[in-house]
Amino acid sequence: MTIEHPFRFGTQQRHAPDAAGWRSLACRAEDLGYSSLFLPDHFHDAWSPLVPLTVAAEATTTLKVGTLVIDNDFRHPLVLAREIAALDLLSEGRVELGIGAGWMTADYEQAGLAMDPPGVRIARLGEAVEILRGLWSEDSFSFTGSNYQLRQAVCTPRPHTPGGPPLIIGGGGRRVLTLAAQHADIIGVAAKLSSGVVGAETAATAVRHHYLERLEWIRDAAGPRFGDLELQVLVNLVYVGPDRKGFAESIAPLVDLSPEDILDAPVTLAGTVDEICDQLEERRTMYGLSYIVIQDSDQSAMQAFAPVVERLTGR
Repeated sequence: MTIEHPFRFGTQQRHAPDAAGWRSLACRAEDLGYSSLFLPDHFHDAWSPLVPLTVAAEATTTLKVGTLVIDNDFRHPLVLAREIAALDLLSEGRVELGIGAGWMTADYEQAGLAMDPPGVRIARLGEAVEILRGLWSEDSFSFTGSNYQLRQAVCTPRPHTPGGPPLIIGGGGRRVLTLAAQHADIIGVAAKLSSGVVGAETAATAVRHHYLERLEWIRDAAGPRFGDLELQVLVNLVYVGPDRKGFAESIAPLVDLSPEDILDAPVTLAGTVDEICDQLEERRTMYGLSYIVIQDSDQSAMQAFAPVVERLTGR
């Protein structure tokens, strides 16, 4: 049995045509009732996140801004702690920091960085999370680990949110979800990205029984704090319209899944507004997923999905 948190919704964008377009996008997301606006952290097809998120926060009044997700290997945690604290201060507490161990091989290749095995990257992420929390909570913070060593480090400015903004950690493997269950405020439950690229292998891990297994991993690792965790899902396939079966059939050859599996996967939302609302209610009961983020590569899904946001937010 899961604890059902109220629904809220976010949108993940990658860029806009220009400054005016980006501010307009942020204001539109806020006006449509979205809780949050996220940017990813990849080198090839998205803006670097922190400056655009600052602009988005300045253009809005209630919209939360965040990352899905910052790659821990690209920034030292002391540097990141200061940047996020400044954004949280200037936005008056409207930041959600998604941080991950890194997964996209192309990012590491472009940067000329060694891509360590998953266990090494996840252990390094665990140290970084401990450092972020310490820097945001203490006047000075020292740390000695396998990857980082800090000596009386100070985070200036201090974040607006006591103890720092909420942390989002997610993934599809047991190690990273265990880390998330023990340390995050919000857990992004995702397909497994172990291959370093998104393809049929990833799609195969997005089906129902894998998500049920991930929920059990989270529950076991979280223990008594499980009820306080907000479970998030990034929805990659969004179709609002009458022909959900036709939509799934058009996608099936691309991901090597049956149309039925596609429609059943938590990373897909397809159908009329009524059908999608029913899907979300069922999935919250089954998986505990209440924080729904719509991936919107061309800025059209955010508008089409708005009636669902209006109907379910806060319920």
